[in-house]
Amino acid sequence: MRYRYITLLIIGCLLLIGTARAVGTPTDSIRLSLLTCAPGDVIYTLFGHTGIRYEEPARGIDVVFSYGEFDLNTSNFALRFALGQPDYSMGAVEYAHFAAAYRYYGRDVWQQTLNLTAGEKARLISLLQENYRPENRVYRYNFFYDNCSTRPRDNIEKSIRGQVVYPAEPKDGSRSYRDIVRQYAKGHPWSRFGMDLCLGAEADRPITARAMMFVPIVLMDAFERAEIVDGTDRRPLVEGGTKLVVDTPSVKRDGWLPTPLQCALLLFIATCAVTIRGIRRRKGLWGVDLALFGIAGLAGCVLAFLSLLSEHPAVHQNWLLLVFHPLHLLMLPYMISCIRKRRRCWYLTLNLIVLTLFILFYVLIPQRFDFAVVPLALCLLVRSASNVIIGTSQLANLST
Repeated sequence: MRYRYITLLIIGCLLLIGTARAVGTPTDSIRLSLLTCAPGDVIYTLFGHTGIRYEEPARGIDVVFSYGEFDLNTSNFALRFALGQPDYSMGAVEYAHFAAAYRYYGRDVWQQTLNLTAGEKARLISLLQENYRPENRVYRYNFFYDNCSTRPRDNIEKSIRGQVVYPAEPKDGSRSYRDIVRQYAKGHPWSRFGMDLCLGAEADRPITARAMMFVPIVLMDAFERAEIVDGTDRRPLVEGGTKLVVDTPSVKRDGWLPTPLQCALLLFIATCAVTIRGIRRRKGLWGVDLALFGIAGLAGCVLAFLSLLSEHPAVHQNWLLLVFHPLHLLMLPYMISCIRKRRRCWYLTLNLIVLTLFILFYVLIPQRFDFAVVPLALCLLVRSASNVIIGTSQLANLST
C-alpha cells in the first residue's frame, strides 16, 4: 500500500512538472490517447473501461489517467451506490502496470491517438492536472450520466478549439439504456436479470447518440469517425488506432449455470404440481406460500427502496412493484393465518386480480421486463387462486 502511494506521488509530481512546462516546450513529442478496455467478467467490468494515456518520452512520463477508481471496502459503499451517491475518484498509474493488469485478466486494450494541436494538448494536460489535484480527485459517480467514459470525452472536448462533430450513426432515439445494458450483459444472464429488475420505466426511454457514449466501446467507435470542425477547417479527431493488449485469458471462466428463465420455469412447474395436489386434498400449503410470498416481499422491498429513495432516475417508476412489493411481507402473517384456518383471504383475492391484470396487459405496460418475470408472477397468481378456491369452497361447505 505504501508503494502505491509513493508511485502516485511520483506520478503527480511528474504531471505537475510536465504541465508547468508544456506550453514552453515543443509538444510534438507529447502524445495523448484515448484507451478503451474490453469488458470483463465481473459485474462492474461488464461494460469496459476508458482512460487517457499521456506519453512524454523526453521526461520519461507514460501515465494512464482513469476516472473509475473505487473501493468496495469503503464504509456503506453498496448502500451509497444503491442510493445513487457513490464517490469515485480519478486515479493515475504507470502504463506498464496498467497494461499488465489487463493482460492478466485477458481484456483487450485499444489506443486512439488524439489529433490535437500544441495548444489543445496543453489545455488537456492542464485539465488532467486540475482534475488530479487531491481536492478535485473525488467526484459523484453516476453509471449512465457521469462515469469513466463520459468524463474523458468531456475533458477532451473542452480542450479542443472548435467543435467535435460525431458520426450520424447511431441515430438519436434508436436505443434505450435498457437496450445497451442487455447487450453488454448478454453473456451473464444472472447479472442481466438483476440489473433488468432494478431498472424502471425511465431506462426504456429513447436516448441520444451522445448519451450512449457512457459505454466505452461506443465512445471508441464515435471517436473513430468524429471530426474537429473549426470554422472552415476540418480534421479527424483521432490520427489512428492500434490494439495494445491482445486477449490472452489467464483467468478460468465460470462454469455453466441455469439461466433465470430456466429456474423460473422450473419453479412454476413445481408450484403448479404442488398446487394441484393441494386443491385435490383441499389443503392449504402455507409453507409454500410463506416461501414464495416472503421472497417476493423481500424483492419488493429492494425495488421500492430504489424506486423511492435512489437518486438514479433510471430506477424510478418500476412497474414490477405490481408483482413484487413490500405488502407481501406486511400481510404475510394475515395470509398464513387465513390459509391455515381455510378462510377466505381478501388480500389474496386482491392479489389475484392485480396479477391477472398484469399478465393480461403485460405487453402494454410502458416498461420492458425480462421474460423470467412472467413465470414468477404466475407462481404467485397460481398460489393466490388456489387459496381463494379452497377458502371459497370451505365457506360454501359451512353455509350448507
